[in-house]
Amino acid sequence: MIRRAALALVLLAAPAGAQQAAQAPGGVLRVLDKITGAVTDLDLATGESATVGHLSIKLDECRYPADNPAGDAYERLIVRYQQVETPVFQGWMIASAPALNAMDHPRYDVWALRCKTSTGAGAPGARKSPRRSSAVDSAAR
Repeated sequence: MIRRAALALVLLAAPAGAQQAAQAPGGVLRVLDKITGAVTDLDLATGESATVGHLSIKLDECRYPADNPAGDAYERLIVRYQQVETPVFQGWMIASAPALNAMDHPRYDVWALRCKTSTGAGAPGARKSPRRSSAVDSAAR
């Protein structure tokens, strides 16, 4: 009985195996303008930048779980406001937990949606950049 308890304790204390992440050729992210209510989806290749309103957004890298491509997305972004050299955000965003490392900006919200897999397909509904809609358009749908 004590041996079983000791074995269970050792097994539970062992570190969990790290999940392997694959690198994607691009990713999809969403930008919300809090003042106008406009929503823009960006479909970016790795290293590509796009401008939405006063923001310049660069996708440095997109990773996803190798054994579950639709499971999550980890996007490394650099976001600059207008022509300011210092980024307002630089780091990783996680699609399944957008509040974990959120961009703090009074006008814009940016969050990761998914990675584009090597086959070129993100998840269903991925569109080419940018797709714009407003809160009024969304309510009408």
